[in-house]
Amino acid sequence: MLILLFNGTLVEERLDFNPVITVMDCLAIGDAYREALSTYHGSGKDQGWYLNDERGTIQGYYCE
Repeated sequence: MLILLFNGTLVEERLDFNPVITVMDCLAIGDAYREALSTYHGSGKDQGWYLNDERGTIQGYYCE
């Protein structure tokens, strides 16, 4: 999960799975994790996934 803090710092929060999961499972878990941690704010220049703890915004995630 890539998080951009409001102070400008980019943070990578890693989730490690054992046993290893498939890419499709990873994408589903990433979506669920993003929706659990943040709230989407609609259209306009301020749209995005804002963290519920008000630290910043989720910029995306990727699976390895």
